[in-house]
Amino acid sequence: MLHGLFITGTGTSVGKTVVAAALLHRYRASAPLRYWKPIQTGIEQDDDTGMVRRLGACTDRELLCDGIRLAGPVSPHLAAELSEVDIRIAELCDCIAGEPASTRWIIEGAGGVLVPLNESEMMIDLMACLQLPVLVVARAELGTINHTLLTLEALRVRALQVAGTVMVGVRNAGNRDAIERYGNISVLGELPFVADLTPGKLGLWANSELDPSGHLLNYLK
Repeated sequence: MLHGLFITGTGTSVGKTVVAAALLHRYRASAPLRYWKPIQTGIEQDDDTGMVRRLGACTDRELLCDGIRLAGPVSPHLAAELSEVDIRIAELCDCIAGEPASTRWIIEGAGGVLVPLNESEMMIDLMACLQLPVLVVARAELGTINHTLLTLEALRVRALQVAGTVMVGVRNAGNRDAIERYGNISVLGELPFVADLTPGKLGLWANSELDPSGHLLNYLK
């Protein structure tokens, strides 16, 4: 049985990778954390593992670099088709089958919960295979209420445990209140846009404003 968190978003480019790095700052002193990005598309222009390494000030031991890496900034199923690669969830789960049981995972998905991986499987099927509580990263801007509530509904239909939500962007108290009320979920942090983000700036925010009650530590013990 795995322990840790699966980080998903309400869509692509919402801030999942930065939140993953922030979690490493926040909780590495409390648990043996390891970050993993099982599927990365657009690898020629984006490297989320490299970003987490830099912004999270990670050691090699805190990163698992195995997984599917595909060219093209497109959905995994299309990138796989163009590269003539098969994405199989069972094979991805085997990548971490031999890892120490003491490891506490920070696993980042690609895009949102219903991103297709192949002709019959979606990202949410990978979440169901791993059976980790899910942390939802959402934009703070207009439109986030609908996107976040739809994401929460999809996760709950699959009986996946939702650990909380982190909002990214300019703070919007009305959107936060609506997500907490209608989604029956806690917003555990509000990450602002930061110019020239550095590991120091991110660590300062994480240790002062991310999950101040320590709720997520329950999943990392």
